[in-house]
Amino acid sequence: MKTASLLHVAFALLLAAGTALAQEKVPDKPPEKAQEQKREPAQNILRLLPADAVSEHSIATAQGKLTYTATAGTLAFYDQSGNQSASVYYTAYTVKGANRPLTFAFNGGPGAASAYLHLGLVGPRILDLGPDGHDATRAALRDNPETWLRFTDLVLIDPIGTGWSRAASDAKGFWGVQSDASAMAKAISLYVTHNNRSGSQKFLLGESYGGLRAAKTARALLRDQGVAVSGIVMLSPLLEGWLTFGDDGSALRAALQLPSLAAAELERKKAFTPEAQLAAEKFAMSEYLTTLAVRPPQGAAAKAFYQRVAQMTGLSEDNIAQSRGFVNDFIKSLRTGKVVSRYDADFAIDDPFPERRSSRGGGDPILDGVSRAYGGAFADYARNELGFKTEMTYVLLANDINGAWDWHGGRFQVSAEDDIRTLLAFSPSFKLMIAHGYSDMVTPYGMTRYVLDHLPQIGAAGRTRLNLYRGGHMFYIDAQSRKAFSTDAAAFFRPGE
Repeated sequence: MKTASLLHVAFALLLAAGTALAQEKVPDKPPEKAQEQKREPAQNILRLLPADAVSEHSIATAQGKLTYTATAGTLAFYDQSGNQSASVYYTAYTVKGANRPLTFAFNGGPGAASAYLHLGLVGPRILDLGPDGHDATRAALRDNPETWLRFTDLVLIDPIGTGWSRAASDAKGFWGVQSDASAMAKAISLYVTHNNRSGSQKFLLGESYGGLRAAKTARALLRDQGVAVSGIVMLSPLLEGWLTFGDDGSALRAALQLPSLAAAELERKKAFTPEAQLAAEKFAMSEYLTTLAVRPPQGAAAKAFYQRVAQMTGLSEDNIAQSRGFVNDFIKSLRTGKVVSRYDADFAIDDPFPERRSSRGGGDPILDGVSRAYGGAFADYARNELGFKTEMTYVLLANDINGAWDWHGGRFQVSAEDDIRTLLAFSPSFKLMIAHGYSDMVTPYGMTRYVLDHLPQIGAAGRTRLNLYRGGHMFYIDAQSRKAFSTDAAAFFRPGE
């Protein structure tokens, strides 16, 4: 009996020791779940992106001192295997207060970063481009008392491949009409979730291709993320590919372009008035359209017609007669010895290649000259004022994106009209504001008016509006137009105030 008792005691001691040893080994091996959650630092270009930078600032506005929080940061995308596939750069400005709207802004291109809208229009800091607004060598940052932060919180987003937004490897999967909209919707949804803003009214602001991007993103937000937007502001938008990129021999396209060229000529003569512009619009959609749509005029009728078009546009009568009334060839022929910008036909520079008949290869005076200053200015601002310090190059305009873009059937087929109709029908409170500069020949305001005029009446009247301002595609370069647009935008966001 004593032997048996001793064996039982020995066995118990061995069992206890084994258990103790097992318990001591547990900490040497983390739980499986903990191992799954651990992620290795990025070993690609994404490792150049720093942590989010948060800072406090204030600015004086007409309504008083405005104190705000700025966040320069990134939003991470992950693929189905749980690996990071991309990082989206954003800059957010928020003001403490209840019921403030939240606006997500982006540019176009489709390979453009958000620095244009950021430092050109809505942000608390703005890039002053000299007395005439067109001198990149005199660019300097200053406070923007008309900042949209007065009436909405702001989140400016750079699409992947622009700014500091990058894919971990091949970015081409993000470069297409639908994939881009889905990515933008995902970024917006992540920001809303991370910052507890689901209860805020949400708006989108898009410039140029960004107008189309806004319409597509709004649909993707509702469809894929369950997020509804209250409204969209489009600035100089691309709406219909068949109008923007269509046939140069189309009488309708020519008639929709003519008022913008007429506006530039009125500005050159210092004779611009709303009444004079209205007269140009009426001529364009009546005698001009019907004359181009049929057999070209002959004799005295042709001379009278071409003479009137020449007088209205500033092009020579010979130029107009040679093109049978169409006004596509104006870049080097509108001003003798000058190159005119398609982005603002009222702006011209000395022709750097006067011996060439074609304007190809010389670049646009605004797109490739004046506006390039936004890239360097933003990189400096983000680093030295917002504290976002990275060695990565800030890409203002990525031409490789434009060349590789998947238009889903070609750029002539792209359209925002169906999206606008659906957004208006699905939400009775949804509203749309579109702003254009009169002398923009890239996305002429006549084309937007044509699209809006052909929408059916959906819900209450007044849910869509078209606002026009002096200037071109980036009319906010002009201080007076920027101020007027910002005032109109405030009324759009907060009607009745």
